[in-house]
Amino acid sequence: MARKTASDTPDTAPVASPVADFEQSLDALEHLVEKMELGQMSLEDSLAAYERGVGLYRRCQQALEQAELRVRLLSDPEQPDSAEPFGDTASGNG
Repeated sequence: MARKTASDTPDTAPVASPVADFEQSLDALEHLVEKMELGQMSLEDSLAAYERGVGLYRRCQQALEQAELRVRLLSDPEQPDSAEPFGDTASGNG
């Protein structure tokens, strides 16, 4: 009797992978920035667009963090915390 999935899950439910969500959010953010750069929005519309942009930015950050965690888990499933962050280079860049 687990037929709740079809009726309880709306069509807008997030079923996409974090990568797909990242790509969609980044695309929406880029379009929003382009629209704001035209300078033809009212102050109210600009504030609303800025709020939406902050939300999209946060979604992108979360998707990137999830992707990084997946890579760490794949690299060393026993000790994912021992992996170095992506931004650090231990090869002596200086």
